[in-house]
Amino acid sequence: MLVEVCANSLESALIAERAGADRIELCSELAVGGLTPSYGLLKAVKKQLSIPVHVLIRPRSGDFTYTEKELEIMLTDIALCQDMGFDGIVSGSLSNDFNLNMEHMLRLKSASGDLKFTFHRAFDWVADPVKAMKQLENLEVDYILSSGQRKSAEEGIELLTDLNEKTTTLQIMPGAGIKGDNIGLFVERGFKVVHLSGTEMIKTLHKAPNVSMNSVDFLSDDHISVSRLEHITTVVSKVK
Repeated sequence: MLVEVCANSLESALIAERAGADRIELCSELAVGGLTPSYGLLKAVKKQLSIPVHVLIRPRSGDFTYTEKELEIMLTDIALCQDMGFDGIVSGSLSNDFNLNMEHMLRLKSASGDLKFTFHRAFDWVADPVKAMKQLENLEVDYILSSGQRKSAEEGIELLTDLNEKTTTLQIMPGAGIKGDNIGLFVERGFKVVHLSGTEMIKTLHKAPNVSMNSVDFLSDDHISVSRLEHITTVVSKVK
């Protein structure tokens, strides 16, 4: 079984390689489901790791419904990964009715060229998972990362198994909540690849700071944070 580790830093990536992981999915900001890593992190990981690395292409948190400008950013990031010699891309795009955005997917897949392509956990939002899987097969996507449309892959194992039995060309990659005490379930069901982060929270400060830099107001699946013209012009007009 191939083990893919979602690494959110150079340290995590190096630890995963040392632990025997077969492949890295490189991202930042696990708290929001992952975002595209910085150029600095890409460069460091490319220099210091020897195992294959697939890069998450996701320009912001929130939903998976992207504007044309956001899509152009994603395509630019894919081109960078091509130039740097990475092994794969992890991405995806939906329409606001929870179907695949096929126009976007064609462009993302085409831009990826010969790189391996994983459709990420946006799959857990699709209205018809079997239909979506067939569409992704037609696009020649290599992997679908999914928790079986549940909070964890263990809870969603029946859908994951059904998809795994129906697929003909791609591989279903269970992810979310994979750990040592439940990995046997996925081995028994015949999955060929699994995905986990294997993380734990490590305390770095002796005491909590007086002001938190985390804000729950920005954490949403069905809203995104966008600067408002009138909010800014009001301030500018009063100081200029």
